Amino acid sequence: METHDGTAPGLDLGPAARQIRELIGDIEDRQLTGPTPCPDYSVRELLGHLLGLTAAFLDAAHKKLGPTTDTPPTAALPALPADWRTALPPLLDELVAAWRSPAALEGMTRAGGIDLPGQVAGMVVRNELVVHGWDLARSTGQAFRADEASLRSSEAMLAPGDDDRSGPDAIFGPPVPVPADAPLADRVIALSGRRPDWQPGD
Repeated sequence: METHDGTAPGLDLGPAARQIRELIGDIEDRQLTGPTPCPDYSVRELLGHLLGLTAAFLDAAHKKLGPTTDTPPTAALPALPADWRTALPPLLDELVAAWRSPAALEGMTRAGGIDLPGQVAGMVVRNELVVHGWDLARSTGQAFRADEASLRSSEAMLAPGDDDRSGPDAIFGPPVPVPADAPLADRVIALSGRRPDWQPGD
């Protein structure tokens, strides 16, 4: 598929980013210390991780390599700045705009301290937004409404045997078995190593 000017289209992270924007708008301060499906993260740290990865993949899209793109996601527990409610939404908007540019998908870039093709980096950040969007929704008792295109992209990337699992997304655990006729969202979440029926009390 090409755009009207003959160039290849960029990547649309809009739906996945919009889901996160909607979720953070309804998070109460008392929920920040609650557990998440990521064993090492509370809601506060999950939000810190989302803020960090958004900044990192924004720089990765622009090929602006440096501290944000060189730091592995497991280097330290992410801190959440006091202004996160006002800082994250516009940063997500910038991320969406950056990856809509075909240039973001061209050549090589870096994220999490790993060099990888722009095309792969785009799949990784889309998957991060989808899976961590589910984490955030489930942790704070909200509905998860991922779009099918984003879910299909995650499904393709996380499927067993996919070589991309050696990239930054390898921090996800081994797939969890689910019925073949389970909803697409459940299958994707299971592929990321999470139990689709996870609840904060587990």
